[in-house]
Amino acid sequence: MTVSAPIPSTSVRTRFAPSPTGYLHVGGARTALFSWAYARHFGGTFVLRIEDTDLERSTPEAVQAILDGMSWLGLQHDEGPFYQMQRMQRYREVLAKMLADGTAYHCYSSPEEVEAMRERQRASGDKPRYDGTWRPEADKVLPAIPAERKPVIRFKNPLDGDVSWVDVVKGQITIGNRELDDLVIARPDGTPTYNFCVAVDDWDMQITHVIRGDDHVNNTPRQINILNALGASLPYYGHVPMILGTDGQKLSKRRDAVSVMDYFDKGFLPEAMLNYLARLGWSHGDDEVFSMEQMCSWFDLSHLSSSPAQFNPEKLAWINNHYIKAADNQRLAALVRPAMLAQGAEFDNAPDLAAVIALMKERVNTTLELAQAAMLFYRQPMADAELRKQHITDAVIPALMQYAEACKTVEWNKAALSLMLKEILAKFSLKMPQLAMPLRLLLTGQLQTPSIDAVVELFGRDVVQARLNKITE
Repeated sequence: MTVSAPIPSTSVRTRFAPSPTGYLHVGGARTALFSWAYARHFGGTFVLRIEDTDLERSTPEAVQAILDGMSWLGLQHDEGPFYQMQRMQRYREVLAKMLADGTAYHCYSSPEEVEAMRERQRASGDKPRYDGTWRPEADKVLPAIPAERKPVIRFKNPLDGDVSWVDVVKGQITIGNRELDDLVIARPDGTPTYNFCVAVDDWDMQITHVIRGDDHVNNTPRQINILNALGASLPYYGHVPMILGTDGQKLSKRRDAVSVMDYFDKGFLPEAMLNYLARLGWSHGDDEVFSMEQMCSWFDLSHLSSSPAQFNPEKLAWINNHYIKAADNQRLAALVRPAMLAQGAEFDNAPDLAAVIALMKERVNTTLELAQAAMLFYRQPMADAELRKQHITDAVIPALMQYAEACKTVEWNKAALSLMLKEILAKFSLKMPQLAMPLRLLLTGQLQTPSIDAVVELFGRDVVQARLNKITE
């Protein structure tokens, strides 16, 4: 379904508001990307907000993981990060005003009493919800306040009518107020709850467009009612469907790589990750590969899909290959060098790594694969004895000796080396593989390499001569 997204009449302000209870999830990164791109498209403001009121699960490490993920992707915020735990005074002010205005009330029902009333409702086939025992109404006599019991604060949700909004992804959504509970907006210790904080934050930060996952659809009517009670203007809401794994199920940490930084560790480039995430639920014609500048110029909410997107690792690898081939070789060298050192790479008297990258990068999908491929230039060759016996035969040794001798004086460039090789092949009536395979074994210890002339050129005259001296060993 395509929804006609409104053209903003005021400055666009979007936000990304993750809870710091773990890593930056792939789905969260996509939400951040959409919000960021929409703000960039209209020259607006992208706000980063850390929703850290879940004290049991929120950790400084998780906050840093989110910041690291955003930084790696290059999704720079214009304002923030704002932390909800640093806004407690503001929440207390709003709670006090709501209590004074009669849009919120103290509730002294214990958790056990609330659960008991819900059990009764379930038993009678009703939807379980708070029964309004402490909800003040005209001419209603409230129970006696229990001694030494700290109350929660509940929002006085409208009893009748509907909450309705035009979701920019899903279209018209209407939920009856009788389906909603009198939501707890502050716990007994005074700590405000999620939906209340979100509504106040969106109001204070003048958020115009809320783009988030469709697991938040049920939160939206509650937040709209709170905003209405505060006399605040409402943002536009757009709820993007979830991302599914290859098995068609919701992405799972147990089955899938769902942390953005997992893909950094696996050797993906941030521009490839962004490009791929953009296509999970948004499109611009048939364009598959595009820069973030292009995305920001194209991005609008009308082309967000209302259907779940499926994560395809093979497609991501294909896009990453495209960006690796286009990437600066010095940049790639800096990315692969740590992985190569971990594998024992020897860089002294070895070819320039950027030049090796230029030769090898066409064939790989990740920088980890690139590091592995480049290792053939940075370790001593250890050819299998059986392979040496198979390819370095009495019939080919004279040609190898001739090749080693010619290397002493040949001009050291790929064209001259190629011509030299062809002349030796003709002289000894050999086919290319008959000489190229033993050369590969002697120089690299393996049979699969790029063009032998390119490999020889990169190794350099001294290394090639030293290794060819071991022809008959």
